[in-house]
Formats: sequence, structure tokens, C-alpha cells
Amino acid sequence: MSLNATFTTVPFLHDISYEVLGDFNVVKSASTLGLAFLAFYVYRLFFPNAKGSIRQLGGFPAVTAWTFFSKRADFLWTHFKRSKEPHFRFQVLQHQVVALRGEEARKAFFDTRSLDFTEGYKILMGAAPRLNDIDIDINNTGDVSWFNKHILTLLNKKRLTDVLPTLLEDINNRMLGWGKQGRFDPFKNIYDLVFQMTVRMASCSELANNREVLDEMQKLYWQLERSATPTALLLPWFPSPAKKRKEAATKALFEKLHGFVEDRRNAEAPSSDAVDMLIAQGHSNVDIVGFILSVIFAGVINTGVNSCWALVYLASHKDWKAKAKAEVDALIEKHIGTSSVESLSKQLATIPISAWEDEMPVMEGVIRETLRMTVTGTALRRNLLEELTVSNGTIQKGDFVAYSMVDVHQNAEIYTNPYEFDPRRFDAGREEDKKATFAFMGWGAGRHPCTGMKVAKLEIKIIVAMMLAGFDFDVVDKNGDHMTKIPVPDRNDIHQARPVGEPCFFQFERIVD
Repeated sequence: MSLNATFTTVPFLHDISYEVLGDFNVVKSASTLGLAFLAFYVYRLFFPNAKGSIRQLGGFPAVTAWTFFSKRADFLWTHFKRSKEPHFRFQVLQHQVVALRGEEARKAFFDTRSLDFTEGYKILMGAAPRLNDIDIDINNTGDVSWFNKHILTLLNKKRLTDVLPTLLEDINNRMLGWGKQGRFDPFKNIYDLVFQMTVRMASCSELANNREVLDEMQKLYWQLERSATPTALLLPWFPSPAKKRKEAATKALFEKLHGFVEDRRNAEAPSSDAVDMLIAQGHSNVDIVGFILSVIFAGVINTGVNSCWALVYLASHKDWKAKAKAEVDALIEKHIGTSSVESLSKQLATIPISAWEDEMPVMEGVIRETLRMTVTGTALRRNLLEELTVSNGTIQKGDFVAYSMVDVHQNAEIYTNPYEFDPRRFDAGREEDKKATFAFMGWGAGRHPCTGMKVAKLEIKIIVAMMLAGFDFDVVDKNGDHMTKIPVPDRNDIHQARPVGEPCFFQFERIVD
């Protein structure tokens, strides 16, 4: 680009250029050219060109967007606080991203057909494995309706009833490994439970029962989750270590899962496991592996985060812990009685699914409030169909769109004392989650509700029930001292939402076998 062309595109520099260059008569000097480009950069930094009616962040795109990938919540709310506008836009590579806030924007974000769920996460999230990256052709990649259809088939009430005893036995075996008393990191041990349960629901018993392979898969899973570094996302063509690790982990996961699927295809008799059901429906090994990976990456983080934090909040609020434990005890007494000599896991396994779903109002409130406190990440979409107007701002076709859940879940205009754990806020007569459109986003909303909500809630309930009925536990610091300051989820930790600052642990003692 010539110097004059540069000035022409930036009227402010064009107006002052001839006075400066005329006075010094150094139009072609390298020093003046350097100063001109420095002035151009400073102008773009402090007076960025708006695109449409949405404020555009200035600066070098890679530098501006870096924090979006490393500390996403801080990035969004730092820029929102600088203006009263309900949106701003910034550049990632060649793409434009529009960040939204406010009720009108939230309704449009979750209800507009043009805003595509799958495309939104491809570039801006990047952790989930894509088999195409390792040259594996898959028919249903990105097909949310196909995924949801099969999730509903596999997670129906009959199958949940059939698998419940095995899920509880998985939990019990893991908990026996903790010993009679001690201390553990819930963001490790509880995630181990959730990972095994998710794999069991999505694959086959041969895999779910193989602890060695499960541990290997879990390492690969976290390797993939942490592969979405700013470098890998902003420079996708660069052969960074993170990109190489992602490809290696994706290939290793595919090979492990493909082997188990092939073994089930060649088995003498079919089972009631998910893999056999998908084989019976005529799906290829590749499509089945893709489905299993999708379930794992959709389920482990969400159920893991909320199981951990439900227990942390209960351990930190003795009144709610007592209420939740009393509810579990009452459920056992009603459906089993107090004279059973069976293990706790076997007793809980006899409680019908309908009771887990309909007879635990305290636990429902605890889970709902836990979701409100922890679901503070950023939902992503891409506008695929047509130009949109949202909150008087223009979202172009092809733009990515981001909505931070902090905007609603920690909004003091909706939730009284939003940073306090208070399950009563959802009680009849108060119902703070009904104050605004889509005021509660814990299970999705609009065009994309959470298809796996029922099984996720069931898994959280049985984990919490096993802890409340089987253990006495408290939340402590690394020295084993009770934490007087209640831990707070790190909004920037998109993988596990671990506590900000000091880590927390559970000091426990088994009270029931």
C-alpha cells in the first residue's frame, strides 16, 4: 500500500499529512514513513473504525484477542465495563467476533436460527477432537440433530433404570479406593468418577470396566482439553507443540475406541450397551467412535464441574448439607427401609428412577443454584444465514458471536446477592430465575436446550447421595484446616472451574460401607 493510499483510508492522517510533509519536505524518507505508520497504528488503537454500529476494538488483532483465549471472562468484562453499549466486536485471524450482553441480546443469541451452534465452537474453542484432523472421514460431523436424536435414544428411562446399579457400583468401587479416611482433591477424584460413568453410558462394558485403558483415555482427554492454547487457535497453521499433541491425542483416542467398537461388532451376542445399539442401527465404526467422543466431551466437563461444586457448596454450608442428607436418608427409608444389610450402593440402586427425578426437591435446588454459580463461561455461535440486527447493532453474515453467562447468572438485577449460594431463590413465591427472558441458562435455552439434562442430573444426584450417606466430609485447605472463606470458581478456567487462588480439598471419613 502506498503512503497516500494509507492516508486516504484514514481521514485523520490524510488531513495532517501535507502540513507535516510540506514543512519538512521528506516525503520519501524512511524515518517519516516509519512515523506515519506509527501514527496510523496509534490512531487505530485509540480511534478504531466501527463496523456497522458496533464498537470495534482497536490494536493488532492477535494482541487484542490473545486474552480472549487465555482469560476469556476477564477479556469480555474488561471491555464491557469501558462502555454502556450492549456489544463490541474484535478480530480473530480473518474473522470478526461480536460480544453481546443484555436481555434483548440474550434472547436473540439463543433463539435466532441464523446463529449456528456447531460452527460457533469450531474456531473459538478448538479443544474437542475432530476426526477430520487426522484424515478420518465421518458422515455426521457437526450434525447436532443427529447427535441429539441418538442421545435421547440411549438415555431413555428404561436404559437409565437398567444401568443405574452399574453406575452406583462404579462410584462405590472408586470410593473404596479412597480408604476409610483421608483427604483428596475433588477436582481429581470426582472427575475420575464422572469420566468412568460417561464412558459407560456412551460405549460398552468392556471399556468402562477396564481401569487401565480408562486412565489412559482420561490422560488423552485432558491433553485435548488443554490443547486449545492461544497460539494453537490464533495460529492454526503453525505446527506448535499444542497442535501436535492434539493430533496425537485424537489419533490415540480414535484407535482405542475403534478397537472396542470392532470387538463388539464381532461379538457372538449383542449387549444392551450403547455401542451395540448403534451397531444395530447400521452405523459405521467411525460414526460410532465420533458419537462416543462427542458424548465424552459434552458430558465430562459439565457433570464433573457441577458434581464437584455441589459438594463444595454443601460442605461449606452446613445447613444445606444437613437438609440434603436428610432428604437422601428419607428417600432410603421410604423405598428400602432401615433394616437392609446391603451395601449403600446396592440400596440406592433399588430406588426407582422416578424417585430420583421427582422426590428430591432440596437436591434439585442445590443443583440449580450450583449451575447458576458455576455456569459463567461463554456461549458461542456463528451467523451463517443473513445479516442480523441485535440491540441496534449489525451482525454480518459470517461473524462469530459470543455471550458470557456472567451477564445473566451473576446479574444483581435478576438475582439477589448473586455471589452467594442460596438455593431458596428458586422457591415458589420468589422464583428469581423467572424475572427475565432466559434468566437461568444452566441447562441451555432456546434452540439448544441440553439433551443430556436428565442423565446429568441423575449422575450428580447419585454422586452427592453416595457422599452424603456414606461419608462425613468437610472442605479444607492444603494443611487440612477448615476453609472459613468459601471457595469461588475461577471464571477463566474453562476446563474445570477450579477455585480461584488456594486449592480446596475434602477431609473425609467413611461412615457407611
